[in-house]
Amino acid sequence: MNITVWNEYRHEKESEKVRLHYPEGIHKVIADFLEGNVTTATLDMPEHGLTEEVLNRTDVLIWWGHKAHDEVSDEIVEKVHQRILEGMGFIALHSAHFSKVFKKLMGTGCDLKWREAGEKERIWVINPAHPIAEGLPEYFELEEEEMYGEHFDIPAPDELLFLSWFEGGEVFRSGATFTRGNGKIFYFRPGHETYPTYHNEYVQKVIKNAVNWVKPTRSTYPTYGNHQPIESLQKGE
Repeated sequence: MNITVWNEYRHEKESEKVRLHYPEGIHKVIADFLEGNVTTATLDMPEHGLTEEVLNRTDVLIWWGHKAHDEVSDEIVEKVHQRILEGMGFIALHSAHFSKVFKKLMGTGCDLKWREAGEKERIWVINPAHPIAEGLPEYFELEEEEMYGEHFDIPAPDELLFLSWFEGGEVFRSGATFTRGNGKIFYFRPGHETYPTYHNEYVQKVIKNAVNWVKPTRSTYPTYGNHQPIESLQKGE
């Protein structure tokens, strides 16, 4: 399986606090705990590292973005969107809820409440039978995270897997699946850049499980447009 981990890679270059947890970038930490043929791509690479060749060989694309959503080329967004419709799996992490790609897939504003106060996040597994939840306890906790709160402006998910509670009292739909075309999509909330979230064993477990769930099936991509008949349309005189 070919996995591409995409990251803006801006915060890590600008903030010592972020570099403390991710000295080589969030993408490097994520890539290191995944199995398979894993490559990385970042915003400032030519074509954001998502050339046609890269996208065509990618089975699962993991996306982390935050401060530079608007700098992502609309042309690249269209190419990523099309590959998802064709069957490429897509995992949107944390503030990738506001990425151009995710908003295009959802067709909504994808807005939410937020607060950065280093609060405890308790993530409840509310769909324990789902493959993405395999091997997880009933809940797990992150001692410090950015708060995301409802209402989360997304369509009703195909399946809701996780629900987060924060010290300030808010709750959030923090793990949700969708399908678009042949592609499977998973949104996972945790991952603010100033906290060591991607070093947490349960967060890593969720992402690894999600990669296996969103990976393409062997289904044939449908054909569209004008179509020749399968059966003979010859009419008697």
